[in-house]
Amino acid sequence: MYNLARVLFWFIFSVVFRWRIVGIENIPAAEGAIVAANHISNWDPPLIGTAVNRPMHFMAKEELFRNAILRKIISKLGAFPVKRGASDRNAIRTAMKLLEEGNLVGLFPEGTRSKNGMLGEAEQGLAMIAVKTGAAVIPTAVLGTNKVFSSGCWLPRFEVRFGKPIPVGRKKATKADIAELSTLIMTEIDALLKQSSPL
Repeated sequence: MYNLARVLFWFIFSVVFRWRIVGIENIPAAEGAIVAANHISNWDPPLIGTAVNRPMHFMAKEELFRNAILRKIISKLGAFPVKRGASDRNAIRTAMKLLEEGNLVGLFPEGTRSKNGMLGEAEQGLAMIAVKTGAAVIPTAVLGTNKVFSSGCWLPRFEVRFGKPIPVGRKKATKADIAELSTLIMTEIDALLKQSSPL
């Protein structure tokens, strides 16, 4: 199902939204890593997941798993649930296990979608997972997905930009380390969002 969905989305993003991918060489070929992106639309997970050339696992809000049919579909696509607004230890353990097994895990450091398209504050969960596992963080910027069917721009051009990996050493997760890494991740995402388009 994963490969079929990827082919379908690749067609949609290529033909309908004329997407652009920048920095794909920054995605590691095999080892575990966190893809940390801004979140402005429900299009973001399939966009990022389709852009990378290996399977990804996204942490998704638990509300999406309440519908039996939807739960079955997104679970087969690699998603796993998280309870928002609280520290979900099960979700954290799942993310850590996936990373330690060498998988790519997609996380949104803001914890929720931005309603105005602007980059918000990071929650601490992503940085904590990175520090505890030592997994590198790939800062990622998504552009255009929040403009679908908006006034004057029904079919915007999508773009996803992958930055250079941020190396993270595995160590005890102190508050200072987590805060410092969170700030660095958001700074890198912001820089990617402000880069001029290559075309």
